[in-house]
Amino acid sequence: MSNRSAIRLSGVRSSPHGHQRAGRRGANFTLHTTLGEIKLEIFCEAVPKTAENFLALCASGYYDGCVWHRNIKGFMIQTGDPSGSGKGGQSMWGQPFADEIRSTLKFNNRGIVAMANSGPDTNKSQFFITYAKQPHLDGKYTIFGKVIDGADSTLDAMERTPVTAKNRPLTEIKLTHVTIHANPIADAKLAGR
Repeated sequence: MSNRSAIRLSGVRSSPHGHQRAGRRGANFTLHTTLGEIKLEIFCEAVPKTAENFLALCASGYYDGCVWHRNIKGFMIQTGDPSGSGKGGQSMWGQPFADEIRSTLKFNNRGIVAMANSGPDTNKSQFFITYAKQPHLDGKYTIFGKVIDGADSTLDAMERTPVTAKNRPLTEIKLTHVTIHANPIADAKLAGR
């Protein structure tokens, strides 16, 4: 890990109350969008490299202002490319990283959060949130979190947003910023563990 990445992680301020709720299970944070808030839990222990990348990008402000560039009703909504084209993005290491497929993590619910990729081991910064069960995706995409609040309001509003023939929202939806409530990865690094 580069010094730049370490700075990104050590700059995170975790809420003491959020940390107590999350414990060592995962990180809790809120995606603030132009349609409302979505609170997520990240599976830090199950997929540590993916969690580290995602949380470092969140902490650095990388996702601030990203548009949700792909939106397919009944399937998913995708973001994480600062260019907004759906073709860009970088990991915290500046290169793609390996999948962390876990047999215990399945696309078995609405609100599953996973890395978008262009094939095996091509994860960077783009991610998506499912609108429904998607079992055909199992074993193909790294699942790293789930929606724990906002599925019945913000995610519903996103799914109802009209789109172009290429599944781009007609009215731009932005991920304005991220609030990190608990980050056990950064907390462990700060404590020297």
